[in-house]
Amino acid sequence: MRGRGTVHRRAVLLGAVAWPGAVLAQGFAGLGTDAEGFAIPDPTYRFEFPADHGAHPAFRIEWWYLTANLTAPDGTSLGIQWTLFRSALAPQDGEGWDTPQVWMGHAALTTPERHYVAERLARGGVGQAGVVADPFEARIDDWVMAGPDPSDIRLTARGADFAYDLRLVADGPFVAQGVEGYSVKSEDGQASHYYSQPFYAVEGTLQIEGRAVAVTGQGWLDREWSSQPLSEDQTGWDWFSLHLDTGDKVMGFLLRDRDGGAFTSATWIAPDGVPDPQPPGAFAAEPLAWTDVAGRRVPTGWRVRLAARGLDVELRAVNPLSWMETLFPYWEGPVRLSGSHSGVGYLEMTGYE
Repeated sequence: MRGRGTVHRRAVLLGAVAWPGAVLAQGFAGLGTDAEGFAIPDPTYRFEFPADHGAHPAFRIEWWYLTANLTAPDGTSLGIQWTLFRSALAPQDGEGWDTPQVWMGHAALTTPERHYVAERLARGGVGQAGVVADPFEARIDDWVMAGPDPSDIRLTARGADFAYDLRLVADGPFVAQGVEGYSVKSEDGQASHYYSQPFYAVEGTLQIEGRAVAVTGQGWLDREWSSQPLSEDQTGWDWFSLHLDTGDKVMGFLLRDRDGGAFTSATWIAPDGVPDPQPPGAFAAEPLAWTDVAGRRVPTGWRVRLAARGLDVELRAVNPLSWMETLFPYWEGPVRLSGSHSGVGYLEMTGYE
């Protein structure tokens, strides 16, 4: 999550009122803190569309998280991120400024030379941000992800030196992560409801410091909601979404703990969208190269393996300096793959001090 960008004019007020120290302690919404009063993910629940494309205010935290690996006409590798986070400060509901729902938006554009970032903050209930399930619209201010449903969307955002206007159309189904959408995050059993749309074909235009660049590529949307998806001793994660040139997709993550261990999970997704969830520990990722960025030492080259599927690849960041200097700082950017499989993907890393 990355470098300094524009902040909405109301961000100072919202940052002071809506994001208290207790929330900031473990990242987004205090992901490992107690969930008392909030809804808890249910392993027997099955997704219901279009309703589940919308918000789930009984849960403390959720996101609409889209990344895209893009290519310019000259072959340059580029990437964009568009994310809308919803966090509930209390389990009860309210109206207008009394609502406990707060919203945060991140937009980023990555080139091999630069990483552009913008951030927006909003209070729920006052018309500044929100999500409608049918027809689908997710927005914060003038940043919008909208269409008949999330399989066919237009995506817009802008910052001080960048903007994008993209069309994303999926040629595959929504994919449940974990076991039928119940994604376990720790040995203690913390979990989330989690599905993806990894089959977007993308086309549109980027604006980079006033220059228009036509692009095409592949996109990936993650939808996730929970109230306590991390255990108290987990300090951050390394998350991978991979588009293999075979048409297969891979989602995998490591959730790191204070003792140096990690809980891992992954899903292999066939070209027709059929998921093959892997057992904890089957997915392995180890750092190969490190970058000093924003006063942190961050792994920006990785070896990723999934033995059951013959996957053994090296990942290299398109731009190792893809740091999100946002309210909750993190690293995120596009990567390229080589080894047993070729392809592209996105890497997100949190919790590096």
